[in-house]
Amino acid sequence: MKKLCYLILILFCFSCYNIERNCNDYKTGSFQSHITINDKDYKSTFIRTDSLQVETFEGKTDSSTVRWINDCEVVFRTINPKNMAEQKDIHLKILTTTDSSYTFEYSYVGETKKQKGTAIKTK
Repeated sequence: MKKLCYLILILFCFSCYNIERNCNDYKTGSFQSHITINDKDYKSTFIRTDSLQVETFEGKTDSSTVRWINDCEVVFRTINPKNMAEQKDIHLKILTTTDSSYTFEYSYVGETKKQKGTAIKTK
């Protein structure tokens, strides 16, 4: 009987936890992103429309086409790649959202190593 009570309590706790994902709020707008790789913080700013994203990172501006796979997943393709790395498409998945930001994971298409970051909507 005691085990049954614990099981019901555990199931109750997990069933009440829903991750909020209002991804449509972040398909367009102005953003600032924060990513930490090997204990180093990287920041960039970008503006996203329905079909284009213009990003500024470390003083360099780059443009990518935007293709939404579903409400929370998008693929970016650099418009004018300057090297082999820029020729690879990037897959980004929105994991959670708040009223002004979202947490995401991204990787090159086809690769398993993923990085995580946060984007804050500025406009």
